[in-house]
Amino acid sequence: MKQTLAARGIRLTKSLGQNFLHDANQLRRIVAAADLDRSDQVLEIGPGLGPLTEKLLANAGEVLAIEKDARLVQTLAERFSLEISESSSSFSPSSSSLTLLHDDALEFLKREHRDWRRWKLVANLPYSVASPIIVELALAEQCPERMVVTLQSEVARRLTAQRGQQDYGILTLLVQLGYEPRQFFKIPASCFYPEPDVDSACVCLVRRAKPFLAPEAKSIFVKLVKRGFSQRRKMMMKLLKEDWPSEQLAAAFVELNIPAQTRAEDVSLEQFVAMVRKLASVN
Repeated sequence: MKQTLAARGIRLTKSLGQNFLHDANQLRRIVAAADLDRSDQVLEIGPGLGPLTEKLLANAGEVLAIEKDARLVQTLAERFSLEISESSSSFSPSSSSLTLLHDDALEFLKREHRDWRRWKLVANLPYSVASPIIVELALAEQCPERMVVTLQSEVARRLTAQRGQQDYGILTLLVQLGYEPRQFFKIPASCFYPEPDVDSACVCLVRRAKPFLAPEAKSIFVKLVKRGFSQRRKMMMKLLKEDWPSEQLAAAFVELNIPAQTRAEDVSLEQFVAMVRKLASVN
């Protein structure tokens, strides 16, 4: 990686979260967690110099890679003998099984409302935008069947946290509404170039077989969770009164056996879902 970057005069940009995973053993663990076969379509965000891309192509049927850095796009295109595709209202695979887009992945996901249900996200995500990307896909009506992502350990812990834990919060609930955490393994800083200043981990999230909520109720869930955690140390009922009638809230808390003094960090995902169902009619 050092030689490739030096030969092209590429200096990595810290603001883009460019820490490239190069360790072959860790790359194999990530691919194994994705449980790929030739029928799979894979979305990779931030392919960098392509070491994970190469392994995805060897195991999946189709890979769509989105890279923001134009210098790396050119390098990837040469490595995999591709023509570069600019993002548009539609995309289709190139003559190979790899399609490479030069685009901002988060903007692409917000702009292109795709059917990702048969896709898997497998990526060493740029740390600066990892959380928004995961939430954007997790809350999509047609979300991927699996997400295997490498990111900061702090974010990974939040994705897999349970009620009452310090890392349990908005990110936990927005993602776990549609996904079950299955795997979590740490990746040492020495496996990246350049080595990041933070600890890293890979998380495997599998889409729930049966959705907790209908698509039209997701916006209420998001509103409820964000309001409930808007001031973490305050009682959730007091915070929710800004958006819902006191009588309706009191009745819902009693029916769900949630004490009025409860903070959001002590309310389970299932309780949040049940509350959405009770409050939806008065939203």
